[in-house]
Amino acid sequence: MLKSKKLASAIAGVAVTAGLLLASGGTASAAPSAAAAIPSACTYQWNEPRKAATTTAVNLRSGPSTSYTSLGLLSKGTGFTHYCLKGDVNPSWAWGKVTTGANAGKSGWVRYDYLNK
Repeated sequence: MLKSKKLASAIAGVAVTAGLLLASGGTASAAPSAAAAIPSACTYQWNEPRKAATTTAVNLRSGPSTSYTSLGLLSKGTGFTHYCLKGDVNPSWAWGKVTTGANAGKSGWVRYDYLNK
């Protein structure tokens, strides 16, 4: 009985907090939106995140050129959701988050021409 009262109290607390947050104009989400973290280096931002996969093995980089540090090697077929581009001609670079493989969860830059669109 005590356990169910604690659970009910915790659920009520979460509901009140979410209600106050929504009433104040906030949003109730578990994680910040990707749009909040878009790098200023981006010159074009998609309306919606775009899912892709690498077409060959490619480095995930800390910035939009080969002069930036590699954060890891993405193997062919690695899932990558991208949010924006830097540059409007080849090579352009896509910034996003790795969704599959050994580097899943990391964010960084990938050459756009090495992604299936």
